Amino acid sequence: MKKYEFNRYIDHAVLKPELTQEEVRNAIQLGIDYKVKTVCVRPCDIDLAVDMCRGTETGVCCVLAFPHGTVPPEIKRAEAELYVARGVDEIDMVVNYGYIRSRLWNRVEEDIRAVSEITKPANVLLKVILETSQLNEEEIVRATECAVNAGADFVKTSTGFYGEGATVKAVEVMLKAAAGRIGVKASGESVLPNRQGCFWTWA
Repeated sequence: MKKYEFNRYIDHAVLKPELTQEEVRNAIQLGIDYKVKTVCVRPCDIDLAVDMCRGTETGVCCVLAFPHGTVPPEIKRAEAELYVARGVDEIDMVVNYGYIRSRLWNRVEEDIRAVSEITKPANVLLKVILETSQLNEEEIVRATECAVNAGADFVKTSTGFYGEGATVKAVEVMLKAAAGRIGVKASGESVLPNRQGCFWTWA
């Protein structure tokens, strides 16, 4: 029987804006040591993360339009082009959840598709952060549908920077709406002691 490797389902996020480069380097190394699926870094740390993770079992993810998701789709597309060129394996974009709350579903899809049109041809995984603490169940369902229609690979609960993180109820709603057509990721704080800047997510 194959051993269940929980670490291979974890994205180790290194995103606090106040982190020094030494703290970032230490946090990335922690992810490498635990052989997590990816370290998820600030855009300014992509080059460092790519360099440190090269030749390891840990990939590099970065955030896009983080943490509020309110930049126009054209800016999100340009960000995606830059980050793909820098060598990331995955991108976590924040959707414009103000559009979700306004029920502007065409704009929500446009927002996500601006990024997926860059990530898909590059074989870069795209996760769409919904910030579920700000949405009701119907909005979560419709947003998940939008992510499916726009070609994303995952929907994700939260940034960790606004409102609560994943809840059982939100994840259940996302899973039901996804219906196997798109992956679902839940976000939660690390329980490791004395690890500054850690925020882990799991599939």
